[in-house]
Amino acid sequence: MAQRDSNSKELTDVAETLFIPLYCRALETESENPIISDPKAVEIFKQLNVKPQFQRKQLLVMIAARTKVFDEIVSAFLSRAPDGIIVNMGCGLDTRFSRIDNGRCTWYDLDFPEVIEIRKRFFKENERHRTIASSVLDFKWMDEVRRSHPGKIYLFLAEGLFMYLQGNEVKSIVLRLRDLFPGSQLAFEACSSFGVRMAKSKLGRRKFQRRFKLGKEAIFNWGIENSLVLESWHSGIKLLNEFFYFKRKEKKWGWYRLLFKFKKFGEIMWIAQYRLE
Repeated sequence: MAQRDSNSKELTDVAETLFIPLYCRALETESENPIISDPKAVEIFKQLNVKPQFQRKQLLVMIAARTKVFDEIVSAFLSRAPDGIIVNMGCGLDTRFSRIDNGRCTWYDLDFPEVIEIRKRFFKENERHRTIASSVLDFKWMDEVRRSHPGKIYLFLAEGLFMYLQGNEVKSIVLRLRDLFPGSQLAFEACSSFGVRMAKSKLGRRKFQRRFKLGKEAIFNWGIENSLVLESWHSGIKLLNEFFYFKRKEKKWGWYRLLFKFKKFGEIMWIAQYRLE
């Protein structure tokens, strides 16, 4: 992955993954014909004392394609609710606010305290852009956000987060959001059950952890067969849309485009969007 800044506090294995998308977005931004433009990621990466230890073109394209879809979801939400509240769960070093801000929304970036400590070196909080230093599983943050914005419309994001949690943890988060924020939306990155089985296999774990120099806890745990699974959790969870970013016609996929023609691989990861009623 990368060698961390020695001045940073020790990160958990899962929190360490925050450097991967940052690096990918920065490198893709500086590439020829970039899929996304993320100058803030470039700025942060140049300031961090980290040395990337991998070069995988397809990973750069994947992160860029995923980023682009989430950007589109947020932009569409703000076009309908310009004063809406957005909560970015497991934000890592995400820079979306700098790209998407419409001058009216309120944005929360939530992650472990040690991650937020790093974020504060590169982002300044203000009235509309705030941070929450908390585990997503400590539901006190939900009460804090709800009290601050009664009657507002919310969009909750989970990019590169839920697959690292256990199934019962994901379910508890989604059901709690539905209870506290009726009328809100949730968009998260999903991994198929097949993808999780591959990641958790002995070979999959070895390749993932060695390739990115990550700890043993940084592994996928939760997957679903399809997006409709969440609707079975509660009658107030309604699937709005799903986006299979591996199927996007990006020229930079190269020969991977042939692999993605197979359903198991083309739909191994995607973004699902729901309304919570």
